[in-house]
Amino acid sequence: MIHYSCDCCHRSIDSENDLRYVVRMEVYAAMDSVTAENEADDRDHLEEIQDIVERIEDADTDRVGDDVYQQMRFDLCPECRQRFLRNPLARESAKQFDFSQN
Repeated sequence: MIHYSCDCCHRSIDSENDLRYVVRMEVYAAMDSVTAENEADDRDHLEEIQDIVERIEDADTDRVGDDVYQQMRFDLCPECRQRFLRNPLARESAKQFDFSQN
């Protein structure tokens, strides 16, 4: 039997009695669209992409890949799901701190 726990509050989630929610996130580098000025040039875009892929494969660390693309998956209990949906980017928690004006 597989045991799940909430990745937010770490509460154990009983797969037979509790609902478990899966959050999948992708973070990737945005590529600007090609403008009309750049469409007329004679660059070989496929060759440029191949060069980039080869440089990434030759890199010593995985950091280059993480800068371009990351995929994450989280299991949430029902309560943490509700909190996540109300504030998915955690903006409100950052505003809770009230620092003095030293």
